[in-house]
Amino acid sequence: MTSTALRFSGPVLPDGEVRELFVVDGHVTYERQPGADTAAEGWIVPGLVDAHNHLGLEDGGAVDDATIEAQAIADRDTGVLLLRDCGSPADTRWVHEREDLPRLIRAGKHVARTRRYLKDYGVEVEPDGLVDVVAEQAAAGDGWVKLVGDWISRETGDLAPSFPDDAVAAAIGTAHALGARVTAHCFGSDSIGPLLDAGIDCIEHGTGLREEHIEQMVAGGVALVPTVQQTDKFTHYVEAGRDKFPAYATTMEGLHRGRRDVLMAAYEAGVHLFVGSDGGGSARHGCLHEEIHAMVAMGLPADHVLGAASWRGRAWLGHNPGLDEGDPADFVVYPTNPVEDLTVLARPSYVVLRGRVVG
Repeated sequence: MTSTALRFSGPVLPDGEVRELFVVDGHVTYERQPGADTAAEGWIVPGLVDAHNHLGLEDGGAVDDATIEAQAIADRDTGVLLLRDCGSPADTRWVHEREDLPRLIRAGKHVARTRRYLKDYGVEVEPDGLVDVVAEQAAAGDGWVKLVGDWISRETGDLAPSFPDDAVAAAIGTAHALGARVTAHCFGSDSIGPLLDAGIDCIEHGTGLREEHIEQMVAGGVALVPTVQQTDKFTHYVEAGRDKFPAYATTMEGLHRGRRDVLMAAYEAGVHLFVGSDGGGSARHGCLHEEIHAMVAMGLPADHVLGAASWRGRAWLGHNPGLDEGDPADFVVYPTNPVEDLTVLARPSYVVLRGRVVG
């Protein structure tokens, strides 16, 4: 960490006030620093947040440390300075020790039903072992546990909840007692009600949300990370499964058709929305800006989505939402106002992480 003061100037989001911002010993100060090196002028935005990321995961499962590093750098270089991992088979704890890599909030491994998820992605368990596995993953992570709420059932040939209601309730209760929050992969509708009844903290994807679910999420402060680029792939799932699982294909077609209406209903009702690229597996790292574009293209206001991917996302995950006096210096500088021109998100002028210019 360098002790040399750096000077940045320009409008500081979210309020847009034009300020001189100095970085000293990794933190923000607005006290003038004589002799500070002028680093950049531009629009200054608190570091971006990828709220659904899979650092350490690719199609075949876990990857080596060199690949994990490359994934993290791809995210960092596009201004993503805080990652919420939503399940990874790799041990990524070492990333915490690297000051040049994004801050990372880990969820341990996916917790899935036996033979009801992608091979080598997570821990597979039957309902009678769910509580113990959730306790293990709560201890292994950084305050989050990831459940696979639903997946295709070979018995029914369609989407179905992974676990019975009583097992879900006990598992979420255990995670909360251990100080961990819980999120769940949910494509369909039937898994969501029991998860909400059990007090889950977040829903991933959420294409099957119904009106009563949205009302319950608003009342309980339950967040939604819609991953709209990932859900746009439902048409691929349909074609891949149509011959063997026609009911599943029909379900996924319906979810794809209705996903925009679901997302807009959640936004209009006041559900807390956050932005996740689903980087890892079939999705690339370093593409959060594309997810922001995709959410805006679905009809969400640009300023709302950018806030969800920056200051509001940071606050939700327990990090400094803004750039106040003394805050950690994690921010991105853009040449123009990103609220008015989202294309600049793909080309930040400077990326500052822990007070160091890293991009």
